[in-house]
Amino acid sequence: MKQIDVIAAVLVVVGALNWGLVAVARFDLVAALFGMPFGEVSAASALVYGLVGVAGLYQAVSWKRVQNRWAQPAVIATR
Repeated sequence: MKQIDVIAAVLVVVGALNWGLVAVARFDLVAALFGMPFGEVSAASALVYGLVGVAGLYQAVSWKRVQNRWAQPAVIATR
C-alpha cells in the first residue's frame, strides 16, 4: 500500500504545482507537456487531471490511515 501512497502524493504535488503555476504565471504545465495552449484539454491531459483528482480524493479520505502506516516505528537490529 505504500506504493499507492507515494504515487498519490506525487500526483497531488503535480496538481498543486500546476495550480500554482496557473495562478501565478497563467501557465498550465499539463497542457504545455501535451503541446496544447493554456486552457485546452485533450484526452491525455484529461486523464492526468482525473488521476490528480482521484489522488487528492484518496489522500483526503485515507489521510489518517496513511499517517499511521508511515509512522510505525522502524525496527533496529541489535547485537
